[in-house]
Amino acid sequence: GSVVTWGNPNYGGDSSQVQHQLKNVQQISGTAEAFAAILTDRSVVTWGEPSHGGDSSLVQHQLKNVEQISGTGAAFAAILADGS
Repeated sequence: GSVVTWGNPNYGGDSSQVQHQLKNVQQISGTAEAFAAILTDRSVVTWGEPSHGGDSSLVQHQLKNVEQISGTGAAFAAILADGS
């Protein structure tokens, strides 16, 4: 499905920067100030405060075949289909 966000933009309430990527979303997980969405192709899109997981650019190459994401106050962890 698609995603609609609202609320404080500093806490992930504004997804306009990634809205074009938020298609075929299966699951969304959040930290205190960011969100991560798993798409049907098992890739991940993140947005919100970079220091709270909103910027996944450093690990984006690893975020393939993602089965599940969990968030804490300021970080995310992903389970990959290979079990790692």
